[in-house]
Amino acid sequence: MDLTFTETELAFRDELRAWFEANPPGEEPAGDDAHYAWARDWQRRLHEGGWAGVHWPTEYGGRGASLFETAIFFEELGRANAPLPANVLGLLLGGPTVMFWGTEAQKERYLMPILSAEEIWCQGFSEPDAGSDLAAVKTTAVKDGDEWVIHGQKVWTSGAQYSKWCMLVARTDQDVPKHKGLTYFLMDMEQPGVEVRPLVQITGEAEFNELFIDGARIPDENVVGGVGNGWKVALTTLMNERAGLAFFLQVRMRQQLDKLIDVAAENGALDDPRIADKLADLHVRCETLRLMAFKGLSTIEKYGQPGPEGSLAKWLWSESNQQLAQLGADIVGADALLDGTPWAYELLRARGNSIEGGTTEILKNIVAERVLALPRAK
Repeated sequence: MDLTFTETELAFRDELRAWFEANPPGEEPAGDDAHYAWARDWQRRLHEGGWAGVHWPTEYGGRGASLFETAIFFEELGRANAPLPANVLGLLLGGPTVMFWGTEAQKERYLMPILSAEEIWCQGFSEPDAGSDLAAVKTTAVKDGDEWVIHGQKVWTSGAQYSKWCMLVARTDQDVPKHKGLTYFLMDMEQPGVEVRPLVQITGEAEFNELFIDGARIPDENVVGGVGNGWKVALTTLMNERAGLAFFLQVRMRQQLDKLIDVAAENGALDDPRIADKLADLHVRCETLRLMAFKGLSTIEKYGQPGPEGSLAKWLWSESNQQLAQLGADIVGADALLDGTPWAYELLRARGNSIEGGTTEILKNIVAERVLALPRAK
């Protein structure tokens, strides 16, 4: 793959940079609700400027950006210190899944409100007893006329407290192998039988939630990809999750590393060869992650959708970002342990990196079996 940008791609980048300069995101406010409102307003501004869902085809309201232009967008978003859009799960996961598996009626109904942030989406995959094993979900969906009645529990549901729709995977057949008995639904969160309980993290934030479902109803028209085909549909969602965020995450980690190098130079820590070696290792990891993100583009270019290599990029980022946060505490010293300081937040928040978006243990299995073609673990 040639990583040199074409004149068209450079023009796209320059236009985007100019828009960011003319439309700064503003200061990030404190508090979960205020942060959400800020991110939602930011997405609306992106949409009005034609920058929300740049990778979506033009017929669905996107910009029809190429793979490289999409990568440029996420890199520049990070460089502009702008937040991810409030409806990032809808933009990166829900929308592409509906485009690939949805009916024409579903595409017409759901896609535009995702772009405009009118309707926020969340992802109902993980369960308390299932962990990262999607096929082990116990949430059930039982047919009742032209509706499905849902009972079960989900956890780690990002943004559920603000969401209108949930990408829900539930078991519709108990008598077939577990991978074949799943169905992918779009569940209205604003109905009786759906309870959201925020989970307060060690940082004091509530990014994630528990989701309790007791008799909620989903019309048959909200099945995506057909009954019993939920495993394949969910894999499309998961592959887009790991591919889409790679560029934004690697830019943010690069920025954090540059800040840490400046701190180390100011307080003399850079003179310690052990510290210098660790910073150099993190520099290599940042560059590796960036190149792996571009490698993911070549896979999409070749096969039409992201491949399992996205698991490797997420694994590398999780491990590296945790190392960066710990090294930050080592370099900054006691101030990194003071409540409310940036490095204290990074140290605490990074603990969850190896859990969210697929645990490192599960990602290692995916890489071993689907990338390296090693024998399946017994």
